[in-house]
Amino acid sequence: MLYKEWLNEWLEICVRPTRKARTYEKYKHICRRHLTPKLGEYEMEMLSAGILQRFIADMVASFSPNTVNVIISALKKSLKQAVLYGFAERQYTDGIVRPRLEEKQTECFTKEEQKKIEEYILQSKKQRLVGIFLCLYSGLRIGELMALTWESIDLAEGLLSVTGSCHDCWGEDGYEKRIEPPKTKSSARIIPLPKQIIGVLKEAKVGSCGRYVIGGDRLVSVRSYQRTFELLLKKLQIPHRGFHALRHTFATRAIECGVDVKTLSELLGHKNPAVTLNRYVHSLMEHKHMMMDRLGRLLQ
Repeated sequence: MLYKEWLNEWLEICVRPTRKARTYEKYKHICRRHLTPKLGEYEMEMLSAGILQRFIADMVASFSPNTVNVIISALKKSLKQAVLYGFAERQYTDGIVRPRLEEKQTECFTKEEQKKIEEYILQSKKQRLVGIFLCLYSGLRIGELMALTWESIDLAEGLLSVTGSCHDCWGEDGYEKRIEPPKTKSSARIIPLPKQIIGVLKEAKVGSCGRYVIGGDRLVSVRSYQRTFELLLKKLQIPHRGFHALRHTFATRAIECGVDVKTLSELLGHKNPAVTLNRYVHSLMEHKHMMMDRLGRLLQ
């Protein structure tokens, strides 16, 4: 059996029935763009450790470490399943040398920039911008924000429930928006909201024309809302940062206010506090300096 034939089989009988639609589409894209063109014509028994490592070396020269590691994951999963199903004797992937991942430096807005964003949103009273304000005080991912409904926000108790995530993808009928369960089990969470923003949300709910916090009666695409955010920054003459910077800003401000790492990890929906520690080590160090300086005042 050719490897490309097995990849098609693997996607349909192993991935599609057991994984989220988004994961299936991701693996399908990897197979069509990378695995099939480079390795698809090999017979299964001809795929050796050397051939696989040379393939990975070519990928490293062309793509980021993160992208290459995703490709390796798909490669390993497909070949491991091939061995289990009897289509190959060995998978030869255990010896693959992965490129070293580098944690991206988190970008967040300064306090002055944050204040500028908040003041504009509150003064403009534009319904569509309320989500940006909410992200600064909840740490929501953009997909979680797009899927958020008013039913998921208890304004009386000040609680926000994350129960789904929206993403853009190409389906069988063309481009579409999908809502799926949250990214991970820990991503499904309840976030207590600061009482100071409840009034803003109540006003936004009154002006809403549907069930979704963003978009009212229709589901807004992730890319469309990212564009809204880009235009807002341009209007305010704030240097461009991705939408995820709002989440990083929330986490940084939380650390500055003294929120402990375990609590912050749960608010962000991370799998464990180690993820939070690794990602916000710079912010934590600044906070430690501030705490130590406060301690040092005892000498005076």
